[in-house]
Amino acid sequence: MITLNLDHLALKDGERVLDLGCGRGRHLHALYWHERALDVTGLDLDFADLGAAIDGFFELPPPAESPPRSAVFSVGDAGRLPFADASFDVVICCEVLEHLPDVDAALAEITRVLKPGGRFALSVPRYWPEKICWTLSTEYHNTPGGHVRIFKDGELRRRVEAQGYRFYRRHWAHALHSPYWWLQCALWEKRETSGAVKTYRKLLEWDLLSAPRLTRWSEQALNPLLGKSVALYFEKARA
Repeated sequence: MITLNLDHLALKDGERVLDLGCGRGRHLHALYWHERALDVTGLDLDFADLGAAIDGFFELPPPAESPPRSAVFSVGDAGRLPFADASFDVVICCEVLEHLPDVDAALAEITRVLKPGGRFALSVPRYWPEKICWTLSTEYHNTPGGHVRIFKDGELRRRVEAQGYRFYRRHWAHALHSPYWWLQCALWEKRETSGAVKTYRKLLEWDLLSAPRLTRWSEQALNPLLGKSVALYFEKARA
């Protein structure tokens, strides 16, 4: 399930890309198998998730012949990145900032490791669908490793711009997932056994694996209204 649109990052052969908070590797894998030959680094605080991301590389076919590409993995903290200054051409941070106790520390570290003129893309849960989740269930955001804040995208955009970035694009994603999470939150105590939750989950899994045109077009049309996530794209100042 890809949230960011990699075409908006103007990727070039040989660029170094950091997937900060890569989790189980959904964007990391997409970057490695991208048509551009990239040197990708996946960093996550959860060793088990990072192990699953590594395993995913052996479950997929090798990329088409191209210039050499590489993948590197690291366990680390977003507030103390184990990389030198200006190490990366691109940094992505997808569905991570809402989990962090110190967002500004993470943004400062991203700025430090990103080259001047580099691109930075992030996504977070969109404000109003997330607010409904919090209203329907306190357990939704009180679980270990859960969401500790809700962002308004305008406010988050200004926080990033204050670090020395130019904002250049925004879009929304995963409209079909918003009702699923509302349903889970409304039935939080019964979500593991609920027939309605299970049925909706199977629908989403079928949609992800089959990608039928009808649901793809429907979600694209609904994303501006119902999109569960908002994605923001920036360019770091060159000086």
